[in-house]
Amino acid sequence: MSSILGRVQRVRHELKYRDLEVRQVERLSPHLVAVTLGGDSLSDFVSPSFDDHVKVFIDTGEEDPARRDYTPRRFDNEARELVIEFVLHGDGPAATWAELAQPGQPLRIAGPRGSFIIPTDYDWHLLVGDETALPAIARRLEELPAGTRAHAILQVPDEADRRPPRTDADLTLRWVDDDAACLAAIRALTLPAGEGYVWAAGEAATMAELRRILVDEKGHDKRAIRAAAYWKRGAAGSGESEASAG
Repeated sequence: MSSILGRVQRVRHELKYRDLEVRQVERLSPHLVAVTLGGDSLSDFVSPSFDDHVKVFIDTGEEDPARRDYTPRRFDNEARELVIEFVLHGDGPAATWAELAQPGQPLRIAGPRGSFIIPTDYDWHLLVGDETALPAIARRLEELPAGTRAHAILQVPDEADRRPPRTDADLTLRWVDDDAACLAAIRALTLPAGEGYVWAAGEAATMAELRRILVDEKGHDKRAIRAAAYWKRGAAGSGESEASAG
């Protein structure tokens, strides 16, 4: 697999801070809100990978703002608009801000600091994640070319939040309720033949076990897996630490 694996790229970007304002707020489902941010400082914004994240600074009234990382869901350079999707679970600062967001409100972001660019021309793609990973997975599925073989295992407990992704890929989709069901689905999955890449994100312990299953039990090349710990159960700010957590 060395030839295609060697084309996974890490790209660094100059870190820039951008002061934006809310232009639109859209409730996508009971626990998911899309916030469109705009501003001229987005003129040189770049986000070449679905795996990217920007730092969002939330004013909590304390001396230092809360900092959370989110996936750039969509970006329109001509309109100078960036869309970020927030999960509304818990009472963390990002969830609270997104729940109450109104057009005209300011928001500062920074980044992306870098990009991890995964080629789209693998023989197959496996995408796994909980609600915090939905924006990244949705973006990836929209980017995959027509006819690409893709499997997605999405952990979303509330059926009202299970929005079918848009994609031209040949997608096999499975919804699951919790970590145990997600890992069971991985164990039950027969990996397709050929060169494939696995991208997954979610709770830290679940991601570690997912990687172990794929490598130790299924023999998948560990170089062809990216399993990101977006949050850690029981940790401060748990569920707000990565790309869509609120």
